[in-house]
Amino acid sequence: MKKKWSGLFYILMLVGLLAIIFWIVRKGNILQNEILKVPVSEIKNTTSESSFVVFLNSLKDSISDPLSVLLLQIIVIIAFARIFGFLFKKIGQPAVIGEIVAGIILGPSVVGMLFPQVSWFLFSPNSLGGLQFLSQIGLILFMFIIGMELDLKAISKQAFNAVVISHASIIIPYTLGMALAYFIYKDYAPVGISFLSFALFMGIAMSITAFPVLARILQEKGLTKSPLGAIALTCAAADDLTAWCILAAVIALVKSGSSTSVFYTIGFTIVYLVFMLKIVRPFLEKLALVYKHNSKKQTSIIAFLFVVLILSSYLTSIIGIHALFGAFVAGVIMPASFSFRQIVIDKIEDVSIILLLPLFFVITGLRTQIGLLNECYLWVTFCWIILVAVAGKFGGSAIAARVVGQSWKNSFSLGVLMNTRGLMQLIVLNIGFDLGILSAQIFAMMVLMALVTTFMTGPALDFINWAMPEKIAK
Repeated sequence: MKKKWSGLFYILMLVGLLAIIFWIVRKGNILQNEILKVPVSEIKNTTSESSFVVFLNSLKDSISDPLSVLLLQIIVIIAFARIFGFLFKKIGQPAVIGEIVAGIILGPSVVGMLFPQVSWFLFSPNSLGGLQFLSQIGLILFMFIIGMELDLKAISKQAFNAVVISHASIIIPYTLGMALAYFIYKDYAPVGISFLSFALFMGIAMSITAFPVLARILQEKGLTKSPLGAIALTCAAADDLTAWCILAAVIALVKSGSSTSVFYTIGFTIVYLVFMLKIVRPFLEKLALVYKHNSKKQTSIIAFLFVVLILSSYLTSIIGIHALFGAFVAGVIMPASFSFRQIVIDKIEDVSIILLLPLFFVITGLRTQIGLLNECYLWVTFCWIILVAVAGKFGGSAIAARVVGQSWKNSFSLGVLMNTRGLMQLIVLNIGFDLGILSAQIFAMMVLMALVTTFMTGPALDFINWAMPEKIAK
């Protein structure tokens, strides 16, 4: 009975209120016509004749609205990233390689060349501002995660071997990269860029290792908890830590423009690091205890952690190094409790890696113009880049690993793993491109080099295992 009366009330309410709304609209139209002094019949005819045209114009305006364009871009990017990530996993490659390839395909190298109108509609230069902004937010969150995933205790346990191998895998390719820069500076460096800036950046681009991609490869091959996996992750972590510190110094030098003023930037960076390590980090350790024992304050603590992340990125940005370095440091100083770090990572990892990071791949793809490599001598230069990259990273890591007592098989495997560049390389290359240090041609060659050296990791490990099988103890 109660349900019946409720239904009757609902119907009467709708009918009555709709009647009142209709009456208000009619009175409003009469009032409008008195003010505008336009006959009602003329307004009705104009409206009926142009209603479909008005609808089409409204639809056109809605489609070209910046928010609509951005949402369409995100839909297309995520769809391509997931499809290519899935396909590359099927052929034994990490999904991130497929996502990078998807970005290049959506750029001018494929879609832009075959379907220029589609490319212009989706990724016109005027529409890339919002996309680039979101990709930078994704990178900041990603570097924050990388910082938190660094196990400083694991590095300290294998400190000597890890430092020797990781530093050899930096200084050797760094030196070779600077030597290569000497030979290609005249033909490929942008106008106005000093040799020192170009050479230092080529060195860091040759010496980076992709810690997250390396971790995924080891996980997929079941090597994470093996002795090889442990030393590889430790070396890659130490490598990234060292490489990002060097990168910060290089960026400071490039932005300051002189070797004298760079010392001011480095001085402020040291003050910033002392502040983060000696003041912010102990405070965060206390917050971790509060988080563990007081569930009511957990949301506020997470919000404060994001403030720390943003503030750290902001400080490194205004000091004269990159905001990503600040995000990385913010992750490193997070409380050491594994459960606490894992909770924070779980809250932001999916948003960063699945939603925002593919946007960065497409921005990179839009900048990568493989069509610029349209002469034989350009591909010869690209081959030299591949040779220097592999010789420096693989050779340097393998030799150092053998010197500290690793077997030949583990030494070669470590060399292959440390030669993995992937996403971290793209981040470094985009920084160089934004600073105007890398020309479009060198940028395209270096992006392709990152893909090739990462793509070869899995097959090279399989070849080493086939050529040097484990000896079964009798």
